[in-house]
Amino acid sequence: MNTSIKPDPWQPLAALTAARIALGRSGSSLPTRALLDFDIAHALARDAVHQPLDVGDLMARCREQLALDVIVVHSQAGDRLRYLQRPDLGRRLNEAGVAALGKQPGPCDLAIVIADGLSATAVQVHALPLVQALLPLLDELQVAPLVIAEQGRVALGDEIGALMGARLVLILLGERPGLSSPDSLGAYLTFAPQVGRLDAERNCVSNIRDGGLPPALAARKLAWLVRAALACRLTGVGLKDESEALPSAAVVSRLAGANE
Repeated sequence: MNTSIKPDPWQPLAALTAARIALGRSGSSLPTRALLDFDIAHALARDAVHQPLDVGDLMARCREQLALDVIVVHSQAGDRLRYLQRPDLGRRLNEAGVAALGKQPGPCDLAIVIADGLSATAVQVHALPLVQALLPLLDELQVAPLVIAEQGRVALGDEIGALMGARLVLILLGERPGLSSPDSLGAYLTFAPQVGRLDAERNCVSNIRDGGLPPALAARKLAWLVRAALACRLTGVGLKDESEALPSAAVVSRLAGANE
């Protein structure tokens, strides 16, 4: 044992969390192993932001494993640097995307969008398993062709959903990477999508990953929210996730009565 490393009295708590606690001390600094682990995590987080989405692979897997057509669109951010410097461009489609979605027949109950967001790694790993788990739970709904959006942010789903005539849009995208979770996926649900919707008008299910909220459990939460949103005709601060507290029918009935 290296006696120059002073143990931390919080060490037993470190086994209960992925947070960097109880790392110990070596002189006036951290132990070398803890420092190297931090550097690796920082590099993985940076890579997750800049790694391009493998659209060809994702599109091929979606077509093979899902019974949905796939449409690929692009935001007004022409490349990754532009996307990071100009968040507003990631919220609107380019002209080709508008034209492609304008040809789709509508209306539909639900449009699902997969966008790279700030972690293409999260999308590449978790988006397809989530959609695979979700669709069987919503087999009574009319679902639009799946849309894969490059250089997209949350609000891009509003324009896509509006163009496809969707009552509800669900956008899945990579969340900002953390030092313990470079592959976290977020899901945002918006009723009556249109350009200009506020964040307060959405419901979010976040931290979807194997070390956080597993995709299968996230799918059950999203299925509950989708049904509640369609029944109550709203999303956002007025719709709380009570999927584990009350039966869906009871909550929907209560919320619908409150909104009459």
